Formats: sequence, structure tokens, C-alpha cells
Amino acid sequence: MKDLHVKFLALALLAFAFSLIFYKANTLGLPLFPSEQVEVWSVEARVAFQPKEGPVKIRFSLPNKPEGFVIADENFVSGKYGLAFETADDNKIAEWAVRRAKGEQVLYYQLHLARDDNPISSPKPNLTSHHGQDIYFPKVPGYSEATATIVEALLDEVRQKSADIKTFTRELLLRFNAEEPDENVQVLLSNIKTDKARVALLRAVLAGARIPSRTAHVLLLRDGLRHGKLEPWLQVHDGTQWLSFNPGNGIAQLPDNALIWKVGEQPLLGMSGGKKAELDFSISRHTQEPIFLAEQRARKLDSHAMEFSLYSLPIQTQNVYRILLMVPLGAFLIVLLRNIIGIKTFGTFMPILIALAFRETELIWGIVLFSLIIALGLAIRFYLEYLQLLLVPRLAAVLIIVIILMTIMTIFSHKLGFSHGLSIALFPMVILAMTIERMSLIWEESGPSEAIIQGAGSLFVAALGFLVMSNDLLNHMIFVFPEFLLIILALTLLLGRYTGYRLTEIWRFRETWRQ
Repeated sequence: MKDLHVKFLALALLAFAFSLIFYKANTLGLPLFPSEQVEVWSVEARVAFQPKEGPVKIRFSLPNKPEGFVIADENFVSGKYGLAFETADDNKIAEWAVRRAKGEQVLYYQLHLARDDNPISSPKPNLTSHHGQDIYFPKVPGYSEATATIVEALLDEVRQKSADIKTFTRELLLRFNAEEPDENVQVLLSNIKTDKARVALLRAVLAGARIPSRTAHVLLLRDGLRHGKLEPWLQVHDGTQWLSFNPGNGIAQLPDNALIWKVGEQPLLGMSGGKKAELDFSISRHTQEPIFLAEQRARKLDSHAMEFSLYSLPIQTQNVYRILLMVPLGAFLIVLLRNIIGIKTFGTFMPILIALAFRETELIWGIVLFSLIIALGLAIRFYLEYLQLLLVPRLAAVLIIVIILMTIMTIFSHKLGFSHGLSIALFPMVILAMTIERMSLIWEESGPSEAIIQGAGSLFVAALGFLVMSNDLLNHMIFVFPEFLLIILALTLLLGRYTGYRLTEIWRFRETWRQ
């Protein structure tokens, strides 16, 4: 009776899931496979602050006709706040205002960008006078006597090794970023603590050569980025166009994933009536055209399917669920490998947690680091057994030792230049401690061979889980169609009633089968 009930429940889940998937794919037009047609970046700016008593006014600079991109759509989540716009110095500014506010306030600005494949359509900056002064020939700043001497000497040296404004700026940046800067550069950099101050110093030096320059606040577009910040870049004008330079290395070219958020020295975020302002960016990359069409079709059909989809969540939350939604797939993999094939592992979900850590460490390095920690921890665990500690203190001691080992390995990896070793901190330390404890008990009770077999099985399952959960196609399908989780649940329920032979047991009793 129970077996029939499980089958009926699984059948109902499968029917419901496939119905939803068919509706979304056929009626709304959601893609079953990742689309390569249009690359769209969704950027979300989050402004959080604490209001004071009285009116609150927030001014936030927005991208205005960004070069290399086309703004597909933009949205504001501002609740009871009034919203107005203005344009100043080629920058678009949004102004939120409210009479009174209580408690922590959070405002969102969402921007959807598509790449502009036609460079002709990309607008060039409009070069006009700035505050009544010709921007092509800025005035020489009023340096102090000592600074004027240093800047003049530095500019003379750079001028001799350059041919135009581009090479002049590049040579200047090379001197500022040299491993051992000369004495003049060292004096200029003595009080520079931030990247913004560094760019301001470079602009002041360039003004000594009457080279027009400005600060560009750049956002590097990376899929899945959370809590991102703008980076100050240096721009100079060569008489024809603005040239962008990375102040950290002198490269005179913006990367393909660079979005110029704003230009100029005006503050990115201005506030009156508030305090403790925080601004960060979340970024996600997806195919806009099929999703956009699906949203339009849902509105025409008066359907709420897209309103309750994962795409309706903030981008920062979307990036979290892109990882979480792959965990059930890993859990199903464990069910399949343990109940059907018969692979032995330490714990039930330990391999999947380790597989999630492999997403950051990469597979090979993850296996090496995991094996090294387990081996060292196991050796120390055998010593703790000699001390005859009670269970809880012994587990606590193992956990402390695991953290000490992770810390030591991280430091040595950094000193030796192995960047992959730094990601060892992402391993679940409690799981590592429990794995060491479990492996030592099996070692004592069943022998070293059984312990090694289960350890190797755990690594194999973790590696396989990493490959499955890192698959772009599966990631896309489960995120766009979360109904696939119901299919995984139905299959898990069916496998939960399986009581037959495992594949490893068939091999184990092969002689019996031959008779």
C-alpha cells in the first residue's frame, strides 16, 4: 500500500512539473537551452542609509548613454520616495526625496544593458567648455614651491620619452607604478592612501602639462558579482577622443566588461537628511531577449508566472539561488550512487558540501587540499586517541586543529605564490572535522582499507557532484524552470523504495550468480 502511495505521489509531482515546464516553454517562450543571441547584463545598485529627523534627499549618479552598451531597461524601487531626474556634465542624476523616514532605508536601481555591436551608434563624449574654462587646456595648478619643482622635473623626463598625449600619459603611469619608483614619484605618493586620491594626483600632474583629464568611475561586469564597487580610472583627451587608462598598470584600454558609470569629480552619491550611507552593486548576466519576450507575453495573457519567477528577485538573491538550486541535484546524485551503485561515503551530504567548495578552489586543487587536510588531521586524531579524551572535547580539539591547519596552509600558499591555496578557507570546517573523526573510527573498527575505500568514495562523489553542479546547461534549466526540482523529488521518492541489489553487491556475489 505504501509503495503504491509513493508511486502515485511521484507520478503527480512529475505530471505537475512537466505541465509547468511545458506552459513556460511553449506558451511564454522561456528558453530550454542557454541562448547565445543577446548578452545582457543586469546591474543592481543598492543604496542603504539611516535617516535623520526631517526631510531626506538622495542624489545618485546614473549611467547616461554608456559607451559600448545600450540601455535596454531600467527600474527604480523607491517605495514612498518621490523621484526626479536631471542631466549635468554628461551625467544623469536621480534624486529621491521624502518628507519623513524612519528606520533603515534601502533604495534600488536596476539597469539592464546590452552590448552595442555597432561602434558608430556608440555616442562619443560631448566636448564643451566646463564652467567657462576650455577643457582642452586646463590651468596649471597652484603647486607649492617644492611640489612645482618635482612636477616640472618629472614632466620633463616623461616628455622626452613620449611622442603624443597617449604615450605621455602611459609613460607617466609607468613611472607611478614602477616596482621601485624614483625619488620624485615617491615624494608625490607619500600621502596617497586610496585609488581615488591616486587618480586625483595624476590629474594634478597632467594639468601641469596642460593635458585635459577627468576621472571615470568604472564598474567591471562580472557574472554573479555581489557587493561590487566602482573603480576610479583616468581619462585624458588627445584632441579627438577621451582615452581611458588603468591607473594601476597604465594599460590604455578599457576591458570588454567595463562599464563607465559616471565621469567627473562630482560625488557619486549625495545625501541630505541621512547618515551611514552604503552603496554596493550586484551583477548578473543572462539572455535578455527570451526572458523579456516571456514577460511581455505573460502580461498580455494576464499570467502571474513571471511575477513569481526567480527573475523577479533582487539580483544579489538570484546569484545565491543559482548555487542553492543545484544542491538538490547533488543530493539526488548521492542517492543514486549510494542506493543503486553502492558507493560508500563519509556521511550523507558531506560530498556535496565539499563539491560546493570545489566551485571556488577548482577540482584538482580542491582534491589535493582536501586530501592533505584529512591526512594531517587524521594523524593528529590518532594522537588524541592516545590521550583518551571524551567525545565532545575530542571533536572540539579536532575542529580547532582543522582550523589551525587551514590557516597554516593558507599562509604558506600565499608565501609560495599559490593563489589556489587561499581558497582553502572556503572548505566547510565542521564537515572536515567530522570526516576526520568518522574516518578514524572506521580505521579502528574496520581497518585502514575500509577507511581508505570510504574516503576515496567520498572524493569521487564530491568530484562527480562538482562536475554535475557546474554544468551550464543544468544550471540554466533549473534556474529558469525550478519545476525540475519536483522531478528530482519524484525520482528521489521512487529510489527511496528500492530494496534490490546494488551494483557493487552484484560484483561482490558474482560467484553465486555463476552457480
